[in-house]
Amino acid sequence: MIVSSQTVPFVDLTLQHQPIQADIETAIAAVVQRGDFILGKTLKEFEAEFAEASGVKYGVGVASGTDAIALGLQACGILPGDEVLVPANTFIATVMGVIQAGATPILVDCDPHTALIDLNLAAKAITPKTKAIVPVHLYGQMVSPRALLDFAQAHHLIIFEDAAQAHLAQREGYWAGSVGMAAAFSFYPSKNLGAFGNGGMLITSDEEVAQRVRTLRNYGAPKKYYHTEVGKNSRLDTLQAAILQVKLPYLSQWNQLRNQAGQIYDQGLKSGEDKGITPINNQSQEGHVYHLYVIRIQETASLSRDQVQGFLEERGIQTGIHYPIPCHLQPAYKSLGYQLGDFPQAETLCEQILSLPMYPGITREQITWVIEQLSLI
Repeated sequence: MIVSSQTVPFVDLTLQHQPIQADIETAIAAVVQRGDFILGKTLKEFEAEFAEASGVKYGVGVASGTDAIALGLQACGILPGDEVLVPANTFIATVMGVIQAGATPILVDCDPHTALIDLNLAAKAITPKTKAIVPVHLYGQMVSPRALLDFAQAHHLIIFEDAAQAHLAQREGYWAGSVGMAAAFSFYPSKNLGAFGNGGMLITSDEEVAQRVRTLRNYGAPKKYYHTEVGKNSRLDTLQAAILQVKLPYLSQWNQLRNQAGQIYDQGLKSGEDKGITPINNQSQEGHVYHLYVIRIQETASLSRDQVQGFLEERGIQTGIHYPIPCHLQPAYKSLGYQLGDFPQAETLCEQILSLPMYPGITREQITWVIEQLSLI
């Protein structure tokens, strides 16, 4: 048994919450006192504040990031039978949201260096039925906005961003969520801006899209007891909005701390590249908000990814894998018709990637400990 000099958790949310606990409790108490738990005052305030921070006009709080994708695509005019380009390397919610919108996801392989969707391959997947692309700003790094806009214009496609891991990320002068017609965010507790439960938001500068999502999230009713569409019950609770509203002013600072931690990792892991340990490439510089810090344990490494994970665990270092099975090989989605070998880059990444500890407040000493242990491999 190896005794580590310290323990490094994968995520430590207490470092964010303890300094603002009193403010969170006050905000919750105010909602309780008003009793406006559904579509309340604080939700409307937070929707406007998050939209403004993200560089767009409107925000619509929903129950989850998945619903933000599904309802948002419907509001953008995606219909049953339409095809939507989606990266094969993403969390399953991206694919699920497209299917729930009634559309057909067309998977596309990724760039092995950034893990982001490969737009050259996306162009080859377009058919007359293709109506939209859902770029996933994975791990906190945006897909190039300029490349996306050029791609969408050339092929006459809607851009709908999956920004669930990229709150206030920036690239090429754009905020995450401000590039396309609309975007989806998740407020799952471990996100850069996380609630105390599930939650999501659709943001857009298109008033009609925003209004339609407001209708769809509330049983398809633009006003009480008047139902113009077959919607669903998908509303961000006012209590969760109150918590998120307290946290939002700190988000930029927390993102800066994540980026600084990422830079320390990048610098320290340079010497490991000749051993087959390679960080996912940051092409966004300070705009990368590092929801996750991900490395690749390549074939040239002396240990496999799973062996490295066990090696670090013995030394008190918690890690994760995001994600171990690519979307096209998930049993629930066999009906999409994909097979092993269809997306080799995504498949290889799923075998090699390892997420290291990353959160605002992780110390240089903790990161150095992780780097030192990796140097022993």
